[in-house]
Order: sequence, then C-alpha cells, then structure tokens
Amino acid sequence: MEGGGGAYGAAKSGGAFDLVRFVQQPQVLARIVSAIFALIVFACLVGDGYISLPENPHLFCVFNHNEDACRYGIGIGVLAFLACIFFFMVDVYFPQISNTTDRKYLVLADLGFSGLWTFLWFIGFCFLTNQWSWTRIDEVYIQADSARAAITFSFFSIFSWGLLLTFAYKRYKMGVEDFAQSYVDPTPEVSTPYSSYPNISHDSYQQPPFTHVAEAPEGYQPPPVY
Repeated sequence: MEGGGGAYGAAKSGGAFDLVRFVQQPQVLARIVSAIFALIVFACLVGDGYISLPENPHLFCVFNHNEDACRYGIGIGVLAFLACIFFFMVDVYFPQISNTTDRKYLVLADLGFSGLWTFLWFIGFCFLTNQWSWTRIDEVYIQADSARAAITFSFFSIFSWGLLLTFAYKRYKMGVEDFAQSYVDPTPEVSTPYSSYPNISHDSYQQPPFTHVAEAPEGYQPPPVY
C-alpha cells in the first residue's frame, strides 16, 4: 500500500524537518537516554573492567574474575549504542518515507530490537550483580566505582529500553488502526440481472399487420366449367 501519509505515527512524507519538534518526541528522547546509558556501561567496563595484581600481571575481569561478565556487558553496551544511532537516523528520515510497507518493517524492527534488548539488559543487570556480590573488594578497590556504575546504568537501561518498546508498540498499533480504517473491501458488487428492453410488453402478443392466414380446405371442389 503506497503513500499512507501519517501512517505509523509519522507526519505525511515530504514535510519540512523541524529539529526542535523532532528532539521533543518521546521516542527520540528515550533513544538518546538509552544511548548515553549504553555508552556509560561499556566505557566503564572497557576502561576499568580489567585489572591485574602485582603478583599476577595477567588481566582479569573485576566481576569475580569472570571474563564472560565483562564481555557480556561490553557486548550489549556497544550493540545498544550502535542500534540507538541507527534507529535515531531512522527517526530522522521516517517522515520522508512514503511507502507504508517500509514504515511497517522499520517499526517492527524497532519493536523487536527494543523488546530483545530490554530482556538482555535485565539479564545483564542480574549477571553483573551476581558476580559483583562474589567479588573481593580489596582486589578491585580502585575500580569498584566503575563496576557499580556499570551495574547501575544496566539497571536504568532496562527501563529506557522498556520505554522504547512501549513507544514502538504504540506506533505499530497506530499503523494497524490506520490501515483498518482506510481499507476498502475489493469484493465487487452483486450485478443486477439485465432488464427487459423498454417499451416492449410481454403480456400480450399482437399479430403483425398484412398477414394472411390460409384457411385449410374442407374438401375437394372441382373447378367450375364455363
């Protein structure tokens, strides 16, 4: 379906871009906040997530020496940050997209990714919190603040991505409702039978003029003799 202006929560395509109005949109604000939270998480883990002891120069993760904890936090943080940038650009060009099908797929991608990352941030928060509870603070005293910041902003990211999930679902629902309202049933109308030709009556039949009906002879009659 082409040209569904205003579909999926966006203005009609071809309008002028208003930066102030764009930034004030709830999903844009939530996306910016989510990007900042993701940046803080992976920056803390990359910068202070690995340390070494004087007796052992080998680097290990501050979360109970568990390399998977640091890798998980860095991985979801980097991907979340890149996804925020991607969907931010989608939000910028979304009103310029005139194809309703393309809008639908973009909204579904936003909906699916936001739901997945809400779940992954929840797993990450639980994972980092569990590993931190088993960590010896005397070994990571200097890096403790960065580790706590990673845990804290992982927790905040659950709610920021939950908001993105909510906004994406509302946009998808708006698109479905707009489609249902503008949908026209293509079923053709039932054709009426052909009417009889006007001015012709089938009630009575009239014999055409100048028509001679021959009478059947009752018997043989000889011709006259003159």
